[in-house]
Amino acid sequence: MFGCLVAGRLVQTAAQQVAEDKFVFDLPDYENINHVVVFMLGTIPFPEGMGGSVYFSYPDSNGMPVWQLLGFVTNGKPSAIFKISGLKSGEGSQHPFGAMNIVRTPSVAQIGISVELLDSLAQQTPVGSAAVSSVDSFTQFTQKMLDNFYNFASSFAVSQAQMTPSPSEMFIPANVVLKWYENFQRRLAQNPLFWKT
Repeated sequence: MFGCLVAGRLVQTAAQQVAEDKFVFDLPDYENINHVVVFMLGTIPFPEGMGGSVYFSYPDSNGMPVWQLLGFVTNGKPSAIFKISGLKSGEGSQHPFGAMNIVRTPSVAQIGISVELLDSLAQQTPVGSAAVSSVDSFTQFTQKMLDNFYNFASSFAVSQAQMTPSPSEMFIPANVVLKWYENFQRRLAQNPLFWKT
């Protein structure tokens, strides 16, 4: 039903089923993993109204599992990339794997998938640092950067009458900066990745 992928490693498709609605993948040598991809295989969809919450578990200094919610997969969103490199020192969160006797090895982390109602998934809050940059966050960053640049440059604007001659300095008319700003915003709205071409 699920697959798990780490860069430079073989794809895992044989999840260990630890309960009727819970599955885990082992991640050996987890200290050297930055990102993990969790995906549905496409062979068995979730039942109507169901999805899977995705958790990351690593052993703490006492060897006890620390579980953190990464996000979810659903029939409408059958795969997700999660950044786990910064999670290893974080705090655990509430999770559905607590009462289970899952076999663990000290240097092995796990990805857990719990099949739950979509309504329940919508109310869960993943660890913020697990999300991988998306087009939306990139677009948001770019918009903030543009606004900041325009506001900064505009704060130095003076009228032609206020200008003092200075042969060693170059001046850019504010309307040129405004035109660039508006063009960049328009192109960003049409295609957030236009700058790659």
